[in-house]
Amino acid sequence: MKIQRIVALLKMELKKIFLEPAYLFLMLLFPAVLTVIFGFAFSDPELGMSFNAMAPGLFAYACIFIIMIVAQSFSDIREQGLLRRLNATPMTSGDFMGSQIISNMIIAILQVFIVFLLALPFGFSPNTDIGGILFAFLLMAIFSLSSVGLGLITATISKSSGVATGLSFIFILPQMFFGTFIPITNTTRPIGMALPSYHATTAISLIYNGASVLSSEVLFHFTFVLIVSIIIVILGIQIFKKFGNK
Repeated sequence: MKIQRIVALLKMELKKIFLEPAYLFLMLLFPAVLTVIFGFAFSDPELGMSFNAMAPGLFAYACIFIIMIVAQSFSDIREQGLLRRLNATPMTSGDFMGSQIISNMIIAILQVFIVFLLALPFGFSPNTDIGGILFAFLLMAIFSLSSVGLGLITATISKSSGVATGLSFIFILPQMFFGTFIPITNTTRPIGMALPSYHATTAISLIYNGASVLSSEVLFHFTFVLIVSIIIVILGIQIFKKFGNK
């Protein structure tokens, strides 16, 4: 794996995203539309809901949909035989996977930035300093690794990009309903605690409510997201390389 090759692939991937309307909408415009819709629908104080409580979940909500994008993208890549053709070039599958991981982490950071900016007019006011805000961005970038891994697993078991879109919701829906801004009950908390989205959202909520990034509770959730995301992305890469590129 060489840095120059990864950078070249990364530029190509990002260029493809910004030139393809469907990818651009799902990766960048979708979080913006989602934030504005939820802002108008739920930021009214009369409803008893605070955008301070919802914003961290929206961060995770947007990053979760990377699962669908990765699943579609790698299903297309398999159909086109791109990874097999890479074997005839100096590029390696490791270079390609590395560029995909980095590009999706960049997209995750952009998504969080978009949601953060658009949430401000709706009353979002995080009770933290610049360090806490940057920590939230870092946490979402790490969380995006799990979405990449789950997207690769989805692509492995999908016969086409269309099938991948539907199957991706097997991983998307549980994280949406048990790990974002939807209230957790005593019954659903054990489910949520097994999901990285729950821990990512909880850590950011704690920070934006004034907790230190070095507090034991924040570090616990951060460590959970870090370990689980690394395991999932490594597992996803290995499964796709072994079974998905045939």
